[in-house]
Amino acid sequence: MGASGKPGMLRRAIERLTSSDEEIEAEELRTSCTRRGSQLIARCGDREQVTVDGALRTVTLRPRAGVPALEAELYDGSGTLHVVWLGRRRIPGIAPGRGMRATGRVSMDDGRPVMFNPIYELHPSAHA
Repeated sequence: MGASGKPGMLRRAIERLTSSDEEIEAEELRTSCTRRGSQLIARCGDREQVTVDGALRTVTLRPRAGVPALEAELYDGSGTLHVVWLGRRRIPGIAPGRGMRATGRVSMDDGRPVMFNPIYELHPSAHA
């Protein structure tokens, strides 16, 4: 690597040393997602068909119009996408901290991006 690459490496090292753990985690998630070819959640538009990657932050059972609905927050370092499975109370493997890829159509619900009944793939568990 030439001398021109060193200032960038030094700058990145200093940024990592002065960044919080949350900022470092967010940057690692964004980098990982773009490496997999996924779209960043922050760039998802209303009614757009997308594939996103991230980590599940929360998973809750929240009925919608009297129908059970499993709802999870998927975070990729750029933003949060609410993923909802209608008619489901539980899905094996869907748990906070788990990595997941989701494909579907994004809609906006009170200004927040939501994806209903996505096609999904769980990333291998860190504990496996």
